[in-house]
Amino acid sequence: MSTAPAPRLTPWLIRLGAATLAWVAAYASLTSWADGVLALLGLTRQTRLGEALHFFCYDTPKVLLLLVAVVFVMGVIQTFFAPERTRALLSGRRMGLGNMLAAALGIVTPFCSCSAVPLFIGFLSAGVPLGVTFSFLISAPMVNEVALALLFGMFGWKVAALYLGLGLAVAIVSGLIIGRLGMENQLEDWVRQLQNRQAPDYQGEAQGWPERFAQGVEHIRNIVGKVWPYILAGIALGAGIHGYVPEDFMASFMGREVWWAVPAAVVLGVPMYTNAAGIIPIVEALIGKGAALGTVLAFMMSVIALSAPEMIILRKALKPRLIATFAGVVAGGILLVGYLFNWLL
Repeated sequence: MSTAPAPRLTPWLIRLGAATLAWVAAYASLTSWADGVLALLGLTRQTRLGEALHFFCYDTPKVLLLLVAVVFVMGVIQTFFAPERTRALLSGRRMGLGNMLAAALGIVTPFCSCSAVPLFIGFLSAGVPLGVTFSFLISAPMVNEVALALLFGMFGWKVAALYLGLGLAVAIVSGLIIGRLGMENQLEDWVRQLQNRQAPDYQGEAQGWPERFAQGVEHIRNIVGKVWPYILAGIALGAGIHGYVPEDFMASFMGREVWWAVPAAVVLGVPMYTNAAGIIPIVEALIGKGAALGTVLAFMMSVIALSAPEMIILRKALKPRLIATFAGVVAGGILLVGYLFNWLL
Protein backbone atom coordinates (compact mmCIF):
# COMPACT_ATOMS: atom_id res chain seq x y z
CA MET A 1 0.00 0.00 0.00
CA SER A 2 1.57 3.26 -1.13
CA THR A 3 1.32 6.49 0.80
CA ALA A 4 1.23 10.03 -0.58
CA PRO A 5 4.48 11.98 -0.14
CA ALA A 6 4.54 14.37 2.78
CA PRO A 7 4.18 18.05 1.88
CA ARG A 8 7.45 19.89 1.66
CA LEU A 9 8.43 21.98 4.68
CA THR A 10 10.36 24.73 2.87
CA PRO A 11 7.35 26.35 1.15
CA TRP A 12 5.56 26.48 4.50
CA LEU A 13 8.54 28.14 6.18
CA ILE A 14 8.74 30.75 3.41
CA ARG A 15 5.03 31.52 3.66
CA LEU A 16 5.08 31.66 7.44
CA GLY A 17 8.18 33.88 7.43
CA ALA A 18 6.52 36.31 5.03
CA ALA A 19 3.30 36.24 7.04
CA THR A 20 5.20 36.90 10.28
CA LEU A 21 7.01 39.90 8.80
CA ALA A 22 3.71 41.27 7.48
CA TRP A 23 2.07 40.70 10.89
CA VAL A 24 4.85 42.51 12.76
CA ALA A 25 4.82 45.41 10.28
CA ALA A 26 1.04 45.73 10.55
CA TYR A 27 1.09 45.60 14.36
CA ALA A 28 3.85 48.23 14.50
CA SER A 29 1.81 50.50 12.24
CA LEU A 30 -1.43 50.49 14.24
CA THR A 31 -1.00 53.97 15.66
CA SER A 32 0.14 55.40 12.32
CA TRP A 33 -2.83 53.79 10.62
CA ALA A 34 -5.34 55.24 13.11
CA ASP A 35 -3.66 58.67 12.94
CA GLY A 36 -3.76 58.51 9.14
CA VAL A 37 -7.48 57.78 9.08
CA LEU A 38 -8.16 60.82 11.28
CA ALA A 39 -5.94 63.02 9.13
CA LEU A 40 -7.70 61.82 5.97
CA LEU A 41 -11.06 62.76 7.49
CA GLY A 42 -9.81 66.07 8.87
CA LEU A 43 -10.39 65.08 12.51
CA THR A 44 -8.21 65.26 15.63
CA ARG A 45 -8.18 63.29 18.88
CA GLN A 46 -9.11 66.46 20.75
CA THR A 47 -12.73 65.94 19.64
CA ARG A 48 -15.00 63.23 21.00
CA LEU A 49 -15.73 61.89 17.51
CA GLY A 50 -12.03 61.88 16.65
CA GLU A 51 -11.06 60.05 19.85
CA ALA A 52 -13.81 57.44 19.33
CA LEU A 53 -12.84 56.89 15.70
CA HIS A 54 -9.13 56.65 16.58
CA PHE A 55 -9.95 54.03 19.23
CA PHE A 56 -11.94 51.97 16.72
CA CYS A 57 -9.32 52.19 13.97
CA TYR A 58 -6.54 51.22 16.39
CA ASP A 59 -8.25 48.41 18.32
CA THR A 60 -10.01 46.66 15.43
CA PRO A 61 -6.87 45.59 13.52
CA LYS A 62 -5.03 45.05 16.82
CA VAL A 63 -7.58 42.55 18.13
CA LEU A 64 -7.93 40.82 14.75
CA LEU A 65 -4.15 40.50 14.40
CA LEU A 66 -3.89 39.04 17.89
CA LEU A 67 -6.80 36.72 17.16
CA VAL A 68 -5.18 35.34 14.00
CA ALA A 69 -1.77 34.87 15.65
CA VAL A 70 -3.06 33.25 18.84
CA VAL A 71 -5.54 30.97 17.09
CA PHE A 72 -2.84 29.78 14.67
CA VAL A 73 -0.39 29.02 17.49
CA MET A 74 -3.07 27.25 19.52
CA GLY A 75 -4.05 25.24 16.46
CA VAL A 76 -0.46 24.05 16.04
CA ILE A 77 -0.09 23.32 19.76
CA GLN A 78 -3.30 21.32 19.70
CA THR A 79 -1.70 18.85 17.27
CA PHE A 80 0.71 17.83 20.06
CA PHE A 81 -1.92 17.40 22.76
CA ALA A 82 -5.22 15.68 22.25
CA PRO A 83 -8.10 17.41 24.09
CA GLU A 84 -8.42 14.48 26.49
CA ARG A 85 -4.75 14.74 27.48
CA THR A 86 -5.00 18.47 28.09
CA ARG A 87 -8.13 18.11 30.16
CA ALA A 88 -6.55 15.33 32.21
CA LEU A 89 -3.52 17.50 32.91
CA LEU A 90 -5.48 20.47 34.25
CA SER A 91 -8.70 19.04 35.64
CA GLY A 92 -9.82 17.06 38.68
CA ARG A 93 -7.56 17.29 41.70
CA ARG A 94 -5.24 19.69 39.83
CA MET A 95 -8.00 22.17 39.02
CA GLY A 96 -6.81 24.62 41.66
CA LEU A 97 -3.26 24.50 40.34
CA GLY A 98 -4.56 25.04 36.81
CA ASN A 99 -6.48 28.12 37.94
CA MET A 100 -3.40 29.53 39.66
CA LEU A 101 -1.20 28.91 36.62
CA ALA A 102 -3.79 30.48 34.29
CA ALA A 103 -4.15 33.54 36.53
CA ALA A 104 -0.36 33.88 36.75
CA LEU A 105 -0.14 33.69 32.95
CA GLY A 106 -2.55 36.59 32.80
CA ILE A 107 -0.07 38.80 34.69
CA VAL A 108 2.47 38.62 31.84
CA THR A 109 -0.02 39.04 29.00
CA PRO A 110 -0.90 42.76 28.73
CA PHE A 111 -4.18 42.27 26.88
CA CYS A 112 -7.34 44.28 27.17
CA SER A 113 -10.47 42.20 27.77
CA CYS A 114 -11.31 41.91 24.07
CA SER A 115 -7.72 41.00 23.17
CA ALA A 116 -7.73 38.22 25.79
CA VAL A 117 -10.82 36.59 24.27
CA PRO A 118 -8.90 34.95 21.36
CA LEU A 119 -6.58 33.12 23.74
CA PHE A 120 -9.58 32.22 25.91
CA ILE A 121 -11.26 30.60 22.89
CA GLY A 122 -7.98 28.95 21.94
CA PHE A 123 -7.70 27.42 25.41
CA LEU A 124 -11.26 26.12 25.17
CA SER A 125 -10.69 24.61 21.73
CA ALA A 126 -7.54 22.87 23.05
CA GLY A 127 -9.58 21.20 25.80
CA VAL A 128 -8.48 23.30 28.79
CA PRO A 129 -11.19 23.16 31.50
CA LEU A 130 -13.76 25.93 31.49
CA GLY A 131 -12.97 27.29 34.96
CA VAL A 132 -9.25 27.46 34.20
CA THR A 133 -9.83 29.44 31.01
CA PHE A 134 -12.00 31.91 32.94
CA SER A 135 -9.22 32.45 35.48
CA PHE A 136 -7.02 33.55 32.58
CA LEU A 137 -9.76 35.68 30.99
CA ILE A 138 -10.26 37.58 34.25
CA SER A 139 -6.58 37.95 35.16
CA ALA A 140 -5.17 38.93 31.76
CA PRO A 141 -6.81 42.36 31.47
CA MET A 142 -7.19 43.08 35.19
CA VAL A 143 -3.86 42.00 36.71
CA ASN A 144 -0.99 42.56 34.29
CA GLU A 145 2.40 44.21 34.50
CA VAL A 146 1.11 47.41 32.88
CA ALA A 147 -1.55 47.93 35.56
CA LEU A 148 0.84 47.03 38.37
CA ALA A 149 3.62 49.30 37.14
CA LEU A 150 1.28 52.26 36.74
CA LEU A 151 -0.35 51.68 40.13
CA PHE A 152 3.07 51.42 41.74
CA GLY A 153 4.20 54.66 40.12
CA MET A 154 1.08 56.60 41.09
CA PHE A 155 0.08 55.13 44.47
CA GLY A 156 3.09 53.22 45.83
CA TRP A 157 3.98 49.58 46.40
CA LYS A 158 1.34 48.89 49.07
CA VAL A 159 -1.54 49.71 46.74
CA ALA A 160 0.08 47.81 43.85
CA ALA A 161 0.75 44.73 46.01
CA LEU A 162 -2.76 44.74 47.49
CA TYR A 163 -4.26 45.10 44.01
CA LEU A 164 -2.11 42.21 42.77
CA GLY A 165 -3.13 39.88 45.58
CA LEU A 166 -6.82 40.71 45.50
CA GLY A 167 -6.97 40.69 41.70
CA LEU A 168 -5.41 37.25 41.52
CA ALA A 169 -7.78 36.06 44.24
CA VAL A 170 -10.78 37.25 42.20
CA ALA A 171 -9.46 35.50 39.07
CA ILE A 172 -8.63 32.21 40.82
CA VAL A 173 -11.74 31.96 43.00
CA SER A 174 -14.08 33.03 40.19
CA GLY A 175 -12.56 30.41 37.90
CA LEU A 176 -12.90 27.74 40.58
CA ILE A 177 -16.56 28.61 41.17
CA ILE A 178 -17.39 28.57 37.45
CA GLY A 179 -15.51 25.30 37.04
CA ARG A 180 -17.40 23.67 39.92
CA LEU A 181 -20.77 24.72 38.46
CA GLY A 182 -20.22 22.34 35.52
CA MET A 183 -21.55 24.66 32.82
CA GLU A 184 -19.71 23.14 29.85
CA ASN A 185 -23.11 22.61 28.20
CA GLN A 186 -23.40 26.41 28.04
CA LEU A 187 -20.63 26.60 25.44
CA GLU A 188 -21.86 27.15 21.91
CA ASP A 189 -22.00 23.99 19.81
CA TRP A 190 -19.17 25.00 17.48
CA VAL A 191 -16.79 25.44 20.44
CA ARG A 192 -17.75 22.05 21.87
CA GLN A 193 -17.19 20.46 18.47
CA LEU A 194 -13.68 21.95 18.38
CA GLN A 195 -13.03 20.57 21.86
CA ASN A 196 -14.19 17.07 20.94
CA ARG A 197 -12.81 16.88 17.43
CA GLN A 198 -10.38 14.05 16.86
CA ALA A 199 -8.38 14.12 13.64
CA PRO A 200 -6.24 10.98 13.32
CA ASP A 201 -4.14 12.42 10.51
CA TYR A 202 -3.22 15.41 12.69
CA GLN A 203 -2.38 13.79 15.99
CA GLY A 204 0.69 12.28 17.59
CA GLU A 205 4.35 12.08 16.84
CA ALA A 206 3.80 10.77 13.28
CA GLN A 207 2.52 14.17 12.16
CA GLY A 208 5.01 16.43 10.39
CA TRP A 209 5.36 20.18 10.62
CA PRO A 210 3.60 20.90 7.30
CA GLU A 211 0.51 19.09 8.59
CA ARG A 212 0.71 20.94 11.91
CA PHE A 213 0.93 24.30 10.12
CA ALA A 214 -2.01 23.32 7.94
CA GLN A 215 -3.99 22.53 11.08
CA GLY A 216 -3.15 25.98 12.44
CA VAL A 217 -4.47 27.63 9.28
CA GLU A 218 -7.62 25.52 9.47
CA HIS A 219 -8.02 26.63 13.07
CA ILE A 220 -8.01 30.26 11.89
CA ARG A 221 -10.72 29.53 9.35
CA ASN A 222 -12.89 27.78 11.92
CA ILE A 223 -12.61 30.40 14.67
CA VAL A 224 -11.84 33.79 13.10
CA GLY A 225 -14.47 33.22 10.46
CA LYS A 226 -17.10 32.89 13.18
CA VAL A 227 -16.20 35.60 15.69
CA TRP A 228 -15.04 38.60 13.63
CA PRO A 229 -18.49 40.27 13.34
CA TYR A 230 -18.82 40.16 17.13
CA ILE A 231 -15.37 41.69 17.50
CA LEU A 232 -16.30 44.60 15.23
CA ALA A 233 -19.57 45.17 17.11
CA GLY A 234 -17.87 45.03 20.49
CA ILE A 235 -15.07 47.42 19.59
CA ALA A 236 -17.53 49.84 17.97
CA LEU A 237 -19.49 50.00 21.23
CA GLY A 238 -16.30 50.44 23.20
CA ALA A 239 -15.12 53.23 20.91
CA GLY A 240 -18.34 55.17 21.38
CA ILE A 241 -18.17 54.88 25.15
CA HIS A 242 -14.45 55.68 25.20
CA GLY A 243 -14.98 58.91 23.29
CA TYR A 244 -18.19 60.22 24.82
CA VAL A 245 -18.43 59.32 28.55
CA PRO A 246 -17.23 62.25 30.75
CA GLU A 247 -15.03 61.82 33.84
CA ASP A 248 -16.81 64.47 35.94
CA PHE A 249 -20.05 62.50 35.83
CA MET A 250 -18.34 59.42 37.27
CA ALA A 251 -16.45 61.26 40.00
CA SER A 252 -19.59 62.90 41.34
CA PHE A 253 -20.83 59.82 43.24
CA MET A 254 -17.68 57.81 44.01
CA GLY A 255 -17.06 59.07 47.51
CA ARG A 256 -16.48 56.81 50.52
CA GLU A 257 -19.41 58.02 52.57
CA VAL A 258 -22.28 56.20 50.81
CA TRP A 259 -22.58 52.39 50.87
CA TRP A 260 -23.92 52.15 47.33
CA ALA A 261 -20.94 53.93 45.74
CA VAL A 262 -19.00 50.69 45.09
CA PRO A 263 -21.83 48.75 43.38
CA ALA A 264 -22.80 51.86 41.43
CA ALA A 265 -19.20 52.21 40.23
CA VAL A 266 -19.14 48.54 39.15
CA VAL A 267 -22.44 48.88 37.28
CA LEU A 268 -21.19 52.04 35.58
CA GLY A 269 -17.91 50.43 34.61
CA VAL A 270 -19.40 47.36 32.89
CA PRO A 271 -20.63 49.19 29.74
CA MET A 272 -17.25 50.82 29.22
CA TYR A 273 -14.14 49.53 27.49
CA THR A 274 -10.45 50.31 27.69
CA ASN A 275 -7.25 48.57 28.80
CA ALA A 276 -5.20 49.02 31.97
CA ALA A 277 -2.98 51.70 30.45
CA GLY A 278 -6.05 53.64 29.33
CA ILE A 279 -7.96 53.43 32.61
CA ILE A 280 -5.14 54.29 35.06
CA PRO A 281 -5.06 58.00 34.08
CA ILE A 282 -8.83 58.09 34.60
CA VAL A 283 -8.36 56.47 38.01
CA GLU A 284 -5.85 59.18 38.93
CA ALA A 285 -8.21 61.91 37.72
CA LEU A 286 -11.15 60.51 39.68
CA ILE A 287 -9.13 60.23 42.90
CA GLY A 288 -7.91 63.80 42.35
CA LYS A 289 -11.56 64.88 42.26
CA GLY A 290 -12.27 63.27 45.66
CA ALA A 291 -13.37 59.73 44.78
CA ALA A 292 -12.48 56.94 47.24
CA LEU A 293 -9.63 54.64 46.17
CA GLY A 294 -11.54 51.37 46.68
CA THR A 295 -14.55 52.65 44.76
CA VAL A 296 -12.39 53.82 41.88
CA LEU A 297 -10.42 50.56 41.75
CA ALA A 298 -13.69 48.60 41.71
CA PHE A 299 -14.74 50.78 38.79
CA MET A 300 -11.38 50.11 37.11
CA MET A 301 -11.69 46.34 37.57
CA SER A 302 -15.18 46.26 36.12
CA VAL A 303 -14.11 48.34 33.11
CA ILE A 304 -11.19 46.09 32.19
CA ALA A 305 -12.53 42.70 33.30
CA LEU A 306 -16.29 42.97 32.61
CA SER A 307 -16.62 45.28 29.61
CA ALA A 308 -19.77 45.17 27.47
CA PRO A 309 -17.70 44.78 24.27
CA GLU A 310 -16.07 41.71 25.82
CA MET A 311 -19.50 40.25 26.53
CA ILE A 312 -20.57 40.82 22.93
CA ILE A 313 -17.51 38.98 21.62
CA LEU A 314 -17.91 36.17 24.17
CA ARG A 315 -21.52 35.69 23.07
CA LYS A 316 -20.32 33.94 19.92
CA ALA A 317 -18.63 31.26 22.04
CA LEU A 318 -20.76 31.20 25.23
CA LYS A 319 -24.48 30.97 25.85
CA PRO A 320 -26.21 33.81 27.77
CA ARG A 321 -26.54 31.81 30.98
CA LEU A 322 -22.77 31.23 31.19
CA ILE A 323 -22.02 34.87 30.36
CA ALA A 324 -24.42 35.99 33.12
CA THR A 325 -22.81 33.58 35.59
CA PHE A 326 -19.33 34.83 34.67
CA ALA A 327 -20.40 38.47 35.06
CA GLY A 328 -22.18 37.82 38.38
CA VAL A 329 -19.34 35.86 39.99
CA VAL A 330 -16.66 38.35 38.93
CA ALA A 331 -18.80 41.36 39.89
CA GLY A 332 -19.25 39.87 43.36
CA GLY A 333 -15.49 39.52 43.76
CA ILE A 334 -14.91 43.06 42.56
CA LEU A 335 -17.43 44.41 45.06
CA LEU A 336 -15.57 42.72 47.90
CA VAL A 337 -12.27 44.18 46.65
CA GLY A 338 -13.75 47.68 46.51
CA TYR A 339 -15.15 47.54 50.04
CA LEU A 340 -11.92 46.01 51.37
CA PHE A 341 -9.79 48.74 49.81
CA ASN A 342 -12.04 51.46 51.26
CA TRP A 343 -11.88 49.80 54.68
CA LEU A 344 -8.07 49.27 54.71
CA LEU A 345 -6.94 52.55 53.08
